[in-house]
Amino acid sequence: MIFRTAATSAALAIGLALVGAVTGPQWDPVPVTDHLEPSTPDTTIGGQGPDVQPVGTYAVQETPVVVQLDGVSVDGIVREPVDAPEGLPGVVFLHGAGTGSADEAFVDVATDLASAGVVTLVPSKRLDTYTTRHRDYVDMADDYQRSVDLLRARPSVDPERVGLYAESEGTWVAPVLADQDQDVSFVVLVSAPVVPPRQQAGFAVDSYLRNTGVPQGVFRAIPRAVGMEMPGGGFEYADFDVTPYLARLSVPTLVAYGTADPSMPVEQGALRIIADAGANGNHDVTVRYYEGANHGIKIDDVMVPEFPRDVSAWVQGLPGTAGAPPTVAGGQPNQLYLASAVPNPRWYGNGDIVIGFVIVGGVLLVVGPLVWLVAGAVRRVRRAPHAAGRLAPGLRWPLAGLAVGSVATMVGLVVYLVAVARLALDYKTDSWVVQGGWIAVRLLGLATVVAAAFIINRLSDLRQARKAVVASPEGGGVVVRPATGVGARTTLWATVAGSTILLVTLAYWGVYQLGI
Repeated sequence: MIFRTAATSAALAIGLALVGAVTGPQWDPVPVTDHLEPSTPDTTIGGQGPDVQPVGTYAVQETPVVVQLDGVSVDGIVREPVDAPEGLPGVVFLHGAGTGSADEAFVDVATDLASAGVVTLVPSKRLDTYTTRHRDYVDMADDYQRSVDLLRARPSVDPERVGLYAESEGTWVAPVLADQDQDVSFVVLVSAPVVPPRQQAGFAVDSYLRNTGVPQGVFRAIPRAVGMEMPGGGFEYADFDVTPYLARLSVPTLVAYGTADPSMPVEQGALRIIADAGANGNHDVTVRYYEGANHGIKIDDVMVPEFPRDVSAWVQGLPGTAGAPPTVAGGQPNQLYLASAVPNPRWYGNGDIVIGFVIVGGVLLVVGPLVWLVAGAVRRVRRAPHAAGRLAPGLRWPLAGLAVGSVATMVGLVVYLVAVARLALDYKTDSWVVQGGWIAVRLLGLATVVAAAFIINRLSDLRQARKAVVASPEGGGVVVRPATGVGARTTLWATVAGSTILLVTLAYWGVYQLGI
C-alpha cells in the first residue's frame, strides 16, 4: 500500500513538473561579459567655464505657478536664485513613476540647482490620464511641453537655454519631448531604463530576486508574470520603445546612475544612449556613475552631494561641458545580466485565463459540497428514506485533503510571493522566509499530490472490484460505487476537477518543478 501510494504520488509529481515545464517559457538571462570602464572615479564635469557657480551661491526663492494643460491645470513650483543676473539656464523636471506632487518631488536637487544659478520648474504630474493600466508617454510629453513654455517665459530665464531633467519613467518621456520641440537645449537622464517597460520590469524583478536570495526555481515565474497580458487588459505602454526618439536625440545629454541601483540596466542603458545618439551624429553624451547610490542617487536617504554639483556645473557650462572629457566617470558599475525581451507564455499568455482558471477551480471546490448540503436538506424536508448520498469507504478523507491541500498550496504560494516581494523592495534578505517559505509551499503541494494518489488508487480498486463482480459466474457480490446520490457524485467529481485545475496552475508557477 505504501509503495503503491509513493509510486503514484511520484508519477503525479513528475507529470505536473512536465506540465509546468511545457506550458510556459523558462528564464535564462544573458550575462554581461564586457563591462563599461569609467575613466576616473572622480565625477567632476570637465569643460567648465569661469561663469559656473557652485551649489549654495544664491539664496533660493520659491514661486507657486499654475500650468495650463488641455482641459485641466496642475500646480508647479519655480525655484529661482535671488539677486542672480538674468539670462539664466532653466530646467523642467519630469517625474518618475513614484513621484507626482510638485511640493514633494525633486526638492533637494531642484533647490540645489537654483542655488547655483539654474532656474528650475517642478510641475505636478497630470494624474487624470495617468493610471496603473493606462498611460501614454507621447501625451505626457505634450503636457510637459506646457511647463517648458512657461519656464521659457520667465524674465530671469534665457529661453534658448531651457532643458529637461527626467528621472526613471520620465526618461521615456524626455526624448519624445526633445524630438517634438527642437528648441529644447539639453537633456539630463537620471536612472534611465532605456529598454521598454516590460523588459525593464523583467530585469528589475530578476535583480531584486537575486539580491533577496530566492531559490533558482522561483525565477521561472518572471517571464510568466511579466510576459503575459495583464488581467483586465490595459498596460499597452509596457512595450513602448524609446529607441526611435533616442536615435533622433540631437542635444547635449547627461546620463546619471547610482551603482547600487538594482532596478536599472546601468551599463546597458548608458551604452544604448551613447550608441543611439551617436548614430544621429550626436557625440555630446556625458555619463556619470555615483558609487553606492540608489535609484534616486541617494545613500541612506541622503542625496550624494556630488550629484547636484555635477548637474548644475554641466548645465551652466554648456556648450563647453557637452563633449568635454571624461565621457564616462565615477564608480564602477556592475550589471550582471542584460535586460532583453521577455518571452511570452505560450498557453497562459492571457492573464484573464490565468485568473479565470483559479476562480473556476475555487468555484468547483465550493459547488460540490453545496450541492451535497442542498440535496441532503431536500431529502430531509421530503423525509426521504435514504441519505443524500455517500462516498465509498476510503474516499472521504483523501478527497478533503485534496481540496484543502490545493487551496492551501495556492494561498501559500501567493503569501510567499508577496513576502518575497516585500523583502526585495526593502533590499532585505531572510532565509527563513525566502528558502523556508519555498520549501513549505512545495511540501504542501506534495502532500496534496499524495492525497490525489490515494484517490486515484482507491478509484482504481473500486473499478477492479466492479469488473470482478460483473465477471463473476455466480453473479454475486455487491457493486460499490465511488459515490451515490447527486450530492456525493457532484462533490467527488467537482472536487477532482477543481483541484486538478489548481494543481496545474501551481505546476505552471513552478511548485512542482524538478530540483530546487
